[in-house]
Amino acid sequence: MTRRVCVIPGDDAAPEAVLPSLRVLQAMEPGIEFVELPDGQAGRREHGDRWNDVCIEAIEATDTTLFGSSSGATPAIGYLRYGKDTYANVRPTRYLPGAESPLRNPEGIDFVIVRENTEDVYTGIEGDLSLLTPLKLTSRRNNPLPESGGRFAIKVITEEKTRRVVEFAFRLAQRRKDRGHRGSVISACKWNVLPQTDGLFRDVAAEVASEYHDIEYTNYLADDFARRIVATPLDLDVVVLPNLYGDILSDEAAALVGGLGLAPSACYGDDFAYFEPVHGTAPDIMGAGTINPTATLLSAAMMLDHLELGDAGDRLVGAIEAVFADGSTMTPDQGGDSTAEQFCDAVIERL
Repeated sequence: MTRRVCVIPGDDAAPEAVLPSLRVLQAMEPGIEFVELPDGQAGRREHGDRWNDVCIEAIEATDTTLFGSSSGATPAIGYLRYGKDTYANVRPTRYLPGAESPLRNPEGIDFVIVRENTEDVYTGIEGDLSLLTPLKLTSRRNNPLPESGGRFAIKVITEEKTRRVVEFAFRLAQRRKDRGHRGSVISACKWNVLPQTDGLFRDVAAEVASEYHDIEYTNYLADDFARRIVATPLDLDVVVLPNLYGDILSDEAAALVGGLGLAPSACYGDDFAYFEPVHGTAPDIMGAGTINPTATLLSAAMMLDHLELGDAGDRLVGAIEAVFADGSTMTPDQGGDSTAEQFCDAVIERL
């Protein structure tokens, strides 16, 4: 059965990673029909006010989406995340021998951060402090709330959405344990400072953990966990975090293994998933052709697994690993001078 994949290149330098990566996927011939959309600016010029609708229609007409990154010209990210309720943002961190890691010995780093993807401060509820004055709010630290002269943001943590992402993390840990990993889950938040919101996340995570007797479980304060990512990364298996901490700490994790150019991700809901690199649109190198496509390719490998296309995902990862081990076709962020196109050509040769 042919799978249909919507390819959204994104904005700025992102298409310079997505389009060569698409060549790699087409060279593999894994039984996929690709529905290609234009980059953000071209899409706006071509479709005008219908550009958002065009993206949504393409997403709905296909089985999954490979997404570049958006700086605003490509409107689809909001629909992919909130419209499709893709609540579990899975961000693997694994060292590829040959990558430029700042650590003396990064060998063996292989863990996954599962980031809650739909609430926390990312609900976008902000405003002027004067709007809170009628509520007569008081701080539990007896710190008076100013009536004006500042802004506020609302952090939303719910039991339902916490439970489902934590359960996702534990199921992932079970699957990884079956493949020889440690079989552990760590959660982290700032429940000592935010006992109502982060405290709820901590308590719900502990309740879920009590139902999975075959998986180790530990909770840390987020700042302590930030230290552990660097100090003891080999101790980590699956980590589940609220939205904001997950976004920040997964970028820290990526630095261990060579940077955001090597950081893939997938966003899963109950009946839909899409795939995108962790990095942004890199407008500073737009047009240079030197953006690292590894994160996009590794995201595509996760997509191939999701589509259940046999060993296609493993084949792609193996080819990427071979290019890194050879080291002669690295992009500038990895100490080389190759373009994204040349890197992808090298991956194709090793397929």
